[in-house]
Amino acid sequence: MKSSKSLIAVILSVSWLDMSAQIEWAGTSEPVLRESVASSTGLDAVYVAPSVDGLSITYTGGNASSARWSRFSNLGGGYAEEIAVGAVLPAPESDMGYIVETSEGRYIFWLVDYSRHRLSLGSLSESAGQDCGRVALDVSGTGDEIVYYSVNGRRMTISRDIELSYLTLSYDEESREYKEVDASETYDYLHPVLSAPAPLCATGFTLKGDKFLREWGGEISVESPVYEPVAVEARTVAVQQSREADNEVNSSEGALGGSAPCVVDFEAAVTDAAIFREWQFSDTPDFDDISLRVSDLSFTHSFEEQGVTYVRFYCANADASCDYYSETYEVSIGESFLKCPNAFSPFNEDGVNDEWKVSYSSIVSFECAIFNRGGHKMASFSDPSQGWNGKYNGKFVPAGVYYYVIKARGADGRDYNLSGDINIIDYK
Repeated sequence: MKSSKSLIAVILSVSWLDMSAQIEWAGTSEPVLRESVASSTGLDAVYVAPSVDGLSITYTGGNASSARWSRFSNLGGGYAEEIAVGAVLPAPESDMGYIVETSEGRYIFWLVDYSRHRLSLGSLSESAGQDCGRVALDVSGTGDEIVYYSVNGRRMTISRDIELSYLTLSYDEESREYKEVDASETYDYLHPVLSAPAPLCATGFTLKGDKFLREWGGEISVESPVYEPVAVEARTVAVQQSREADNEVNSSEGALGGSAPCVVDFEAAVTDAAIFREWQFSDTPDFDDISLRVSDLSFTHSFEEQGVTYVRFYCANADASCDYYSETYEVSIGESFLKCPNAFSPFNEDGVNDEWKVSYSSIVSFECAIFNRGGHKMASFSDPSQGWNGKYNGKFVPAGVYYYVIKARGADGRDYNLSGDINIIDYK
């Protein structure tokens, strides 16, 4: 019994020194924590003590023996009353402001007794009335708002940094997938119902705190049952496949569409609760009339009709209480045209006009045949991006006049039945 009393005496003799303020705290086994405050409060600091029971404050600056101590409440420093003279202030009151004044200046601070605001945590569970953007959690326990007052009596709050941690999903741009990530929210004090961004995957919630207990090595926590997500989210990508045809006129200028056939790769990534999902196609921007639905997350579609097609992605959870619409992609296909040159010079193979090719846009069906004067077929092809190099059976044909016959159809429904002369010119 005697040794226990000696141990207690040793603990209570420990002093915690705030070097910047030249203040010592005695009578506590845990450090008094200093909170920085804005200069506009008129305070130099806010201090949080584990308890004021047995606490004393010693001013260690110059002229400490003549230090004058004053105390003020929520009314502010203008109503401060002098309470002691000397270096030591024994038995300070909790949740009060103090002014230490000497010939060297004054030091003003607010003192909080944490034992009057101790955090306790009971249970954590999903609250009724969830919505798609936020999750609500019922909390039992105590952890009131810790306040202090500025010199002019303005009410301020010290954040307790009570932390709620859980898992959610975040879209990874590189892999184009949703991946699990840690998420957290911080609260100034304990509310009976906590609100946080809705998780996008199944997760448990952990509530822990506060920062004062954390500093004193006594942080507490509570966990919730597993939460099943209801919120949905998606990310979509639409990429048009490129063609290298130098004779095709494409006026899309970076937008989707241009010359048909326009082939676009669509891809969507969704979060866990997105049970129903589909791509929707429409001729109207408000999607009053949906002409095509595709349930695959990723697919390729060829646009072969002139005009604008609107495409969006839609997904929803099991009961459609939460849903998501992507941005609307506009694929604009221009009118068709087809023009045929009447001469080329293949023999010198100088890279200029070496091949006979049509100039075209939005041609979705194409057949071309080239004949000599005797009606013998020299070449044929079904892709308007192709052409004739002036050869037959691997050898150049003689210079002169040849004939083409073309049957084609445009994305706008226009039929082309063309024929004409081709002059092969020898520039050797």
